Amino acid sequence: MMYSARVLFLVLAFLFLPFIPAQSRNPEPRALFVSVVQDTPVLSSRYEIEKLIGFAKDARITTLFVQVYRKNQAWFPSETADDTPYQKCLKDVIDDPFALLLQQAHRAGIQVHAWVNMLSLANNQDAVFLKKYGTEVLTRNTAEKKKLRDFMVDSQYFLEPGDHRVRNDLVKIVSELLTRYPDLDGIQFDYVRYPDTDPHYGYAKSNVERFKKATGQSIVDDNSRLWKDWKRAQVSGLLAVLVKEARRLRPGIQVSATGCMPYVRAYYEAYQDWPSWLSTGLVDFVTIMSYSPDPKEFGRWIESVKKIVPDFSKIKIGVGAYKFLRSPQLFAQEFRQSQEAGSASVIFHYGSLLENPRLKDVLLSSKKQ
Repeated sequence: MMYSARVLFLVLAFLFLPFIPAQSRNPEPRALFVSVVQDTPVLSSRYEIEKLIGFAKDARITTLFVQVYRKNQAWFPSETADDTPYQKCLKDVIDDPFALLLQQAHRAGIQVHAWVNMLSLANNQDAVFLKKYGTEVLTRNTAEKKKLRDFMVDSQYFLEPGDHRVRNDLVKIVSELLTRYPDLDGIQFDYVRYPDTDPHYGYAKSNVERFKKATGQSIVDDNSRLWKDWKRAQVSGLLAVLVKEARRLRPGIQVSATGCMPYVRAYYEAYQDWPSWLSTGLVDFVTIMSYSPDPKEFGRWIESVKKIVPDFSKIKIGVGAYKFLRSPQLFAQEFRQSQEAGSASVIFHYGSLLENPRLKDVLLSSKKQ
């Protein structure tokens, strides 16, 4: 009799356990970049925000990287950057659109990280940086510059990472962002690098002067290890001051950065030593921009990272959906590879998934391995 009572108790206890939806049972980590460069921009309306959150829930997205700073323009209130995009979205949505997105994402159990493009001004000739400081804050090569367009690299203007004016204003922008949104789960610093197209940059007057003073060199030898190490140090130094400000304001916030791939490109062309950012604890994780259209190359890149990063859990694997608008089967293959690698997949980006619904279906139909 006593045995029967015990069995009945266990059965009743099991029946009254709280129901946990399958989606919330330790979902596989997967994240999504949400770019402001898409039609229609997510922050432009309540409908688009709600549509994003609905899709993220259905696709079991655990983290959204939402772009709120690009080409020296802000999608949040700012006195340092041009916040015209924020003002327009505010007028259309009535409420602060990014705050609204944060609120809805958190209700759905989804983290939100602010995604900020730091050193690229894109093609913005009206950037506040340029109006305030002129071309002195742009990195450059040794070719003669007669007009503003001569400073463009790969259709973009790049700020000089070691310039103190650049650093000070970027720190202010980070401060404005984190002060405005105390519920942010994280911040991801993108474009913390030199241009990697024909990598002979860094010849801004202020950078050359500081290099000569710090090293005692009277000339700059473009091929010297000293000069290359100096440029690498400027990139890491900029990231360090940005991270310091983020952690000062929000000690518990997740701080990350993007890393160029393959690593040889990052180190020797973009002057970006992102493995050291992990080994020193400067950032919590790095999202590798492994945007190869070839699944075999994609796989080789992932394996190469495993050899240089002891704790692979600190790596998030970027998967370039934008490369596969006409070949969703290859996107599905790379997404599967990233999931099997043992770390979080980060899809670049939401707008591409909307452009070709077959890409979106890859996330909606995939099963937990």
